[in-house]
Amino acid sequence: MTERLAKFLANHGIASRRKAEELILAGQIKVNNKIITEVATKVSAEDEIKFDNKIVGDVEKVYYLLNKPVDYICSVSDPYNDQNVLALVPKTPAVYPVGRLDKNSQGLLLLTNDGDLTYQLTHPKFKVAKKYLVRVDKVLDNNIIKKLKTGIKLEEGLAKADQAKIKNKFELEITLHQGWKRQIRRMLAELNLKVIQLTRLSEGKLSIEDLPLGKYKKINKSDII
Repeated sequence: MTERLAKFLANHGIASRRKAEELILAGQIKVNNKIITEVATKVSAEDEIKFDNKIVGDVEKVYYLLNKPVDYICSVSDPYNDQNVLALVPKTPAVYPVGRLDKNSQGLLLLTNDGDLTYQLTHPKFKVAKKYLVRVDKVLDNNIIKKLKTGIKLEEGLAKADQAKIKNKFELEITLHQGWKRQIRRMLAELNLKVIQLTRLSEGKLSIEDLPLGKYKKINKSDII
């Protein structure tokens, strides 16, 4: 039985499938001691796969729920940066962030080495809902809520909130399943609103609830899907 090299790497905790493809294109993966740069490459159980000249083998699947603070980046390209979210969770086995939460945002972030789960949570076809609490610089009104639900044109297409409601005159809750880069900030900017604070409250079944800022807890796969 064969599978795509990127999927193999993701399933063995090296990186998400998308990042694994980047590693392949960059010539950082060897199959049977030969550098591979073709993302369509397939491998089997008989092949020896290396990353950083270390054999890739089976590892325990782990899942960490983190309440990310502001000023921490979500990147596997700079894992030793003290301001990287990877510095807030155990270093072994290696994990990576699922999805995006930009440096200026805080709240729920899942980290894992489970490539199949990462694919399921991040691919648009699965429509995993994420809820955010957003504080802005101007007083909110129902017209803003209506526009968020109707949709706002961005570069990628029509950005729509699945749900949106005002919490108080400067704060609103937004739920969406799209996951475009800095999407909420860009949507609100189109409405002449500046984001002061953005917190991800939940994603699918997961919620940060009483998890303190900057802390993590180990969870089970059954808690996620």
